[in-house]
Amino acid sequence: MRLLSLQVRDFRNLSQVSLAPSEHATIAVGQNGQGKTNLLEALYLLATLKPLRAGRLSELVRWGTQSARVVGRFLLKGAEREIAVEVGGGVRQAFVDGKKAASLEDYFGGVSVVAFTPDDLEVVKGGPDARRTFLDRAVFNRFPAYLKESREYGRALKNRNRLLRAGPVEPAYLEAYDETLARAGARVYVRRRALMAELGPRARATFEAIGRTPEPAAYGYHPAHLGEVDFATADEATLAGALREALATRTRRDGERGFTSVGPHVDDVTVTLGKRSARAYASQGQQRALVLGWKIAEIENLEAALGFLPLLLLDDVSSELDPERNAYLMNYLSASGAQVFLTTTDGSLVRGAAAEDSLWLGVRAGEVTSAGAVLESSSV
Repeated sequence: MRLLSLQVRDFRNLSQVSLAPSEHATIAVGQNGQGKTNLLEALYLLATLKPLRAGRLSELVRWGTQSARVVGRFLLKGAEREIAVEVGGGVRQAFVDGKKAASLEDYFGGVSVVAFTPDDLEVVKGGPDARRTFLDRAVFNRFPAYLKESREYGRALKNRNRLLRAGPVEPAYLEAYDETLARAGARVYVRRRALMAELGPRARATFEAIGRTPEPAAYGYHPAHLGEVDFATADEATLAGALREALATRTRRDGERGFTSVGPHVDDVTVTLGKRSARAYASQGQQRALVLGWKIAEIENLEAALGFLPLLLLDDVSSELDPERNAYLMNYLSASGAQVFLTTTDGSLVRGAAAEDSLWLGVRAGEVTSAGAVLESSSV
């Protein structure tokens, strides 16, 4: 997989950008707040149909305009393919080769991306919500159908919570909602479990190489409140039954509080170092090495599963790593042969990942330039 060209229009502060990225490294240099992260976010939206940072789609549209558009032409298994996404009026539309995508599977076919941001480096010491998001992003990269599946769970959860907030409700009336939520939740469990089974051993091995500690790392996902079910071996139907039972058991409590207190939306990812909580006992450097190990494992796992390297997006990560671990990351990227987009405020931090054919970009006030020449950046 390779990105051949990228066009961006009215995305955040980027009015219009058109570029042909390097086959290896495309490096955007600029001060904070100039728009270099917006370039990566446009790429992430294109490849996933999900915002990387924004809470609402309307935040992606440049102020004073009605819609944003991102178009990418990819080389996939020897054939060229164009995908595009438009955002306007709070909705998004996806296109494949100029026509509306018939399905998510049609749109995503063969396109994969891994993003790495400074916020990711804080995941270990953050709260469960951040770790769930971190996990689910990796699950989606590995299983694109997860976007639809997780949305189904989200809708079922929203409907059940709305009913709980409406006031006292008879347990029997909740059964239909519980059935839908349990079925969708079991699918989320199965996807997360499959991802962790593949990724966990790779992440542990990578951390061993960069952690600078003899203590082994471990990454785990074990849902709470599923009774005596053996999560590692239970099939999807069994997990659905266990979740349905847990929902029924907590009906009164959920009714009093007005929200659903059990399910994938309240689970956590455990990260340990030497069998102790990394959040509580690992140093900041070790915590960041644990996240770096996860990200490198994710890249390698996707290559093993899909047969090609994903597109890699790194947003000013080098400035947050110590020199030794930054050098490890840059050398890894250079040796991997992956197509990489990096942003930085200091080009010297990422030169280790730069090949002779690297494309260096300057970003200032939403304008993207290359070697002193404006690529295509103007007000429209």
